[in-house]
Amino acid sequence: MQSREPFAFAGLWDSWTAPDGAQLETCALIVTDANEQLRPIHDRMPVILAPELWDRWLDSGFRGTEALRGMLAPYDAAEMEAFPMLRRVNSPVNDGPELLDDAVI
Repeated sequence: MQSREPFAFAGLWDSWTAPDGAQLETCALIVTDANEQLRPIHDRMPVILAPELWDRWLDSGFRGTEALRGMLAPYDAAEMEAFPMLRRVNSPVNDGPELLDDAVI
């Protein structure tokens, strides 16, 4: 985000029992079409929720299907910033704030 403020992805989480009796916790990020900022990189992007939508998204009692579906749109590209990174950010072996030093800006 250009603002450098935290942001949130839309996702789903569930705890359930597998056929073999194992208790599982699973999650998934929800994707949508890429906005104009990310389209040169990929045709999809994670759904980014505006801060004013966080409480509604996390309210497990909310059943407004159409309102929830309306949240699954590409985020405003004007509020985002993209810049190239070196390939080492693609490996989970590399972790830490020093990876931001690789930004090719």
